[in-house]
Amino acid sequence: MSYNRILGLFLRHFYLIKSSFPRILDLIYWPTIQIILWGFISKFFTIYSDYYNNTVGVILSCAILYDFLFRSSISFNMLFLEEIWSRNFTNLFIAPLRISEIIISLVLTALLRTLIGLVPAILITSPLFGISILDLGAPLFLLFFSLYAFGITLGLFVSAGLLRYGPAFENIAWSSLFLLAPLGCIYYPIEILPEFFQTVAKFLPLVYIFEEARSILVNNVVDYSNIKSAIYLNIFYLCLGISLFYYSFSKARDKGTLINIGE
Repeated sequence: MSYNRILGLFLRHFYLIKSSFPRILDLIYWPTIQIILWGFISKFFTIYSDYYNNTVGVILSCAILYDFLFRSSISFNMLFLEEIWSRNFTNLFIAPLRISEIIISLVLTALLRTLIGLVPAILITSPLFGISILDLGAPLFLLFFSLYAFGITLGLFVSAGLLRYGPAFENIAWSSLFLLAPLGCIYYPIEILPEFFQTVAKFLPLVYIFEEARSILVNNVVDYSNIKSAIYLNIFYLCLGISLFYYSFSKARDKGTLINIGE
């Protein structure tokens, strides 16, 4: 065993981390977000210990809704990343395909992937825990629609970044939703957040979607104003995401980086 060789390999990885800001940020990012998220959850249950009559049902229902959002965004990103990993961009963009056709195909395929993962999770909650997300009733469709629209929007933002900056932007594909989780108020009301974070959170459709879910499950009240707010914000962000995707594609094409994006 050679300690010099061990030291050499250690230094190689050390300097790779030291010289790459995205790598350093990635190391700091995950534990920080986890602490913030679970800190807010702990604060909520400490202050409002009797807020939920059916804690398991509310938490699991919100977890399923969040997983639907997560799967929809990650599925879109994965489909795009697979084109990068397989170095298929040359074939994809020299084919007689419009950008709108590529986006729509990714949206439909991402929906299929999301449902394949979601349906078994929904089916096992009833026999294992005696709850069903279907208790949300008719508004459940609107909540799923809003979550899927926001998931696709995040996918468009990440894909635009991948087109613009290449595989170096890949970490954002995995971390974007976790960054929004504390501000999305998935498991707790917005009042738990500090005042500044409340102001920021109000610009996220997630806040209104999960607030509506809790309103139905806890108070048995349907507040369509929350759903409307979520849909309006989704329309705005979706239009912005599509515009940014077109812009990034145009820039990548002008610079000639589409062919080399997977290298």
